[in-house]
Amino acid sequence: MREIVSVKTMRDSDAACIAAGTPGRVLMGRAAAAVLKHGGFRGRTAILCGSGGNGGDGYALALLLEARGLDVTVFTLSERVSEDGAYYRAQCRERQIPLVPYEPGTDLSGFDSLADCLLGTGSAGAPRETYADAIRQMNASGAFLVSVDIPSGLSGDSGLGECAVKADRTIAVGSLKPGHFLGRARDVRGELFCEDIGIPPLQTDACLMEETDAAACIPRRAHWSHKGKYGYAGLAGGSLPYSGAPRLAAMACAAMRSGAGVAVAAAPRSLCPLIAPHVLESTLFPLSENAAGELAFAEEEWAALLQRVKTLSFGMGIGRGEAVKPALAYALEHFDGRLVIDADGLFALSELGPAALNASRAQVLLTPHLGEASRLLGVPAAEIEREPLRRAKELAEKWRCTVLLKGSGTVVTDGTETWITDRGCPGMATAGSGDVLSGVLAALLGYGEGSLPKLAAAGAYLCGMAGERAELETGPTAMTAGDTARQIGQAVRRLELVRDRATV
Repeated sequence: MREIVSVKTMRDSDAACIAAGTPGRVLMGRAAAAVLKHGGFRGRTAILCGSGGNGGDGYALALLLEARGLDVTVFTLSERVSEDGAYYRAQCRERQIPLVPYEPGTDLSGFDSLADCLLGTGSAGAPRETYADAIRQMNASGAFLVSVDIPSGLSGDSGLGECAVKADRTIAVGSLKPGHFLGRARDVRGELFCEDIGIPPLQTDACLMEETDAAACIPRRAHWSHKGKYGYAGLAGGSLPYSGAPRLAAMACAAMRSGAGVAVAAAPRSLCPLIAPHVLESTLFPLSENAAGELAFAEEEWAALLQRVKTLSFGMGIGRGEAVKPALAYALEHFDGRLVIDADGLFALSELGPAALNASRAQVLLTPHLGEASRLLGVPAAEIEREPLRRAKELAEKWRCTVLLKGSGTVVTDGTETWITDRGCPGMATAGSGDVLSGVLAALLGYGEGSLPKLAAAGAYLCGMAGERAELETGPTAMTAGDTARQIGQAVRRLELVRDRATV
């Protein structure tokens, strides 16, 4: 687990550290030393410096590289510079390090290494044209690209930014930020390093789910145990119009491979014969249906199902028929286990309203993508994407539950405890991947050790690991959700080995 702080928290922490007696120029020097330590600079090197603190880090870095004997040129994109940056820029002039005003279209291909000190976490919106030109020239240079703090053009809070440096290596200064893991981050950040420079964070805004954290959620199994100890995981979904059979089969496979004692696939009756050949180790629970093959609500059936399972994932492929809302309302009112609501279940929940959760006996986990979160929160999806941590917390507080906000990086929060998970791969951008995750969650929430937010984040981590393994075999283009489901067992085994090594 590593701490993650927002851009505002980092700025406030930096100011507090300076106010407590550490000069800003000392912190800037430490930042430069951190970049030197991890940067891997070689050959002829150019540093592109903007006007803020990120640019000041660049001037301090130039002094260190020049002292190491590297041929260094600094391109300046602004005459303005912070007071601490001006201190290091003046030293660069004294040492006769070339300071060259950047001109649009400057060819940077003659350099072996480039240091991006343009914007850092100061990026807000699209870069101004001169900065955008510099970013394009850096990306086209063919040089080894090192970004200081975060690739310029990328938001430190969301990882968004259409015009951004495509770094080979990023050196986070002081603390990790959400933008290192969310949005486009994994496409442009390259190798990621983080170096403490002596700025104590005023608060932690999120924690990064790492392998040891996920492994700690999976308890050892005793010889003296039975399937009931590891939970009956319910998977309620499917409808004839939404190809529910193969999806439920993948979910059941994911649940069993994730460690559930029993997986109970509850589906409209006509789907059960289609599911049965694919879920030999699982149990089927037929539900009433209408003439169209959609769910028909029968209270006695749901009472029996809820008594049978410890966790329930609800909504995947279930459709939007008139019976879905009463079925979900009944589960919220009568189920006292852990209830995962996904897909069409989230649509039904949006129509029931937040009051439906106020008196719920269940511990509820919502698993929306951006569009579903937009409907639940009543704000445009683009706003949620721009402020994923704040909006996910707002959603959790509004609905009084835990939220797993899906994306290239996953945010999990109950409004107080917040995790970010960045495992997964492009091949998982395919139909059914969310259903596989629901199967994993139904299992892990039934027997895992940890809080609900931590277990949900571990489930996303586990599913992402499995997807990465699947992509190695099939490649991203041909990959299906079933490929991810089939790799769950190997991913679980990896976490078991990590857990066992950590506790020896």
